[in-house]
Amino acid sequence: MKTHLQKKFRLTMQLMLSLMLVLVFPSCEDQLESTYTYQTQVPVFLQVNSFREADIIIEPAKPLDNPGKIYIFGDYLFISEPGKGIHILDNSNPASPRNLNFINIPGTGDMAINDNILYADNYVDLLAFDISDPQDIEMVKREEDVFPNMYSNEETGTIVTYKDTLISSTDPHMTWSSWGRPAFRSDFMTMESAAFSSDAGRGSGGQSYGQGGSMARFTLLGGHLYTVDDYDLRVFSVEEPTDPQYLKNINLGWGIETIFPFKGKLFIGSMTGMHIYDASNPSDPQKMAVYEHVTSCDPVVVNDDYAFVTLRSGALCRMGANELHVLDIKDLYNPQLIKSYPMDNPHGLGLSGDYLYLAEGEHGLKSFNVADVLEISDNLLEHLRDFTAIDIIPGPKSLIVIGPDGVCQFDYSDPEKLKKLSCINVSFR
Repeated sequence: MKTHLQKKFRLTMQLMLSLMLVLVFPSCEDQLESTYTYQTQVPVFLQVNSFREADIIIEPAKPLDNPGKIYIFGDYLFISEPGKGIHILDNSNPASPRNLNFINIPGTGDMAINDNILYADNYVDLLAFDISDPQDIEMVKREEDVFPNMYSNEETGTIVTYKDTLISSTDPHMTWSSWGRPAFRSDFMTMESAAFSSDAGRGSGGQSYGQGGSMARFTLLGGHLYTVDDYDLRVFSVEEPTDPQYLKNINLGWGIETIFPFKGKLFIGSMTGMHIYDASNPSDPQKMAVYEHVTSCDPVVVNDDYAFVTLRSGALCRMGANELHVLDIKDLYNPQLIKSYPMDNPHGLGLSGDYLYLAEGEHGLKSFNVADVLEISDNLLEHLRDFTAIDIIPGPKSLIVIGPDGVCQFDYSDPEKLKKLSCINVSFR
């Protein structure tokens, strides 16, 4: 009897021990759980004097690493590396662009060019460079403390910037970190103007302007530079191109993303709609109207009669729609939605005559004939799927498309059949 009880006790203990092992230790399946690596950005405190006292270095040509914005001026193509600087390429032959040099500008994100003067942000400052000779570039002006920094501290002379950082997670859907902010590559709205705008190429007093993409936050109009951040429109006089002067700040609300100039007007894309400002008095733009939509990331391009607005979901607008909206803007004080079209994940766009070119992110590039704005979906001309497209410039020599993999150029003399001319791929791919 005693032996039987002992055996029963041992068996019970073995069962309890087995149960405890199941509860305490993960299963083999749990142990094989996948780990994912993401690039994000974490906050870093930076002394203002550290970048103001440092020399802006013009470096030899270097490969693209993390392309951001694109800009055309004359025969030159400018490509930004967010937070790092700007590549300058000789693009006189779009089939064979030649990498010239790199302007090392920490904290930069956007640019615009006026009469051979390049304007770029350097954390909280605006810099002006004379690029008359791209092989001998000189900084001619620093306008200090014109861009906001939410965490600036005047007493300690510090601002908060962000550093690219790789993190690991078991969450396959995580695109940004709760303790950092999205990487430039993850949403490209730091990314997210004048794509073949009628105002590109000319300014007041004979000034000559370049062309930016639809994701631009810098643009030029009427002898003035306009910049947008998440909340505000900033106005600078550049009537003397080498001496930009900060004039004023106009609060626009929240979620401001892009700016596009057209015939004396500013069309400003935001996460909640499109703002229209009259810049006929360029130093004092006046609000005309706001078109509101569901929360989505939102660039815009326009012609005389219509505005084309892309709405998309993304890291900062997860509940957004993926659509193309066409607005009647014949009455600029009362823009009206005519029709919306479903898209895959539309980013930037460019308009050239009756043809609209639309970047669909990882879904590629689409082209449409938009002569009939009520039948755009029936007039899809091409859908190129072999690369990721984020923004577009329909330039005088080529259609320029940028994405995380690099920059490609197309001959679009036949708008219904794009012909690839060249691609510059990023260095690590």
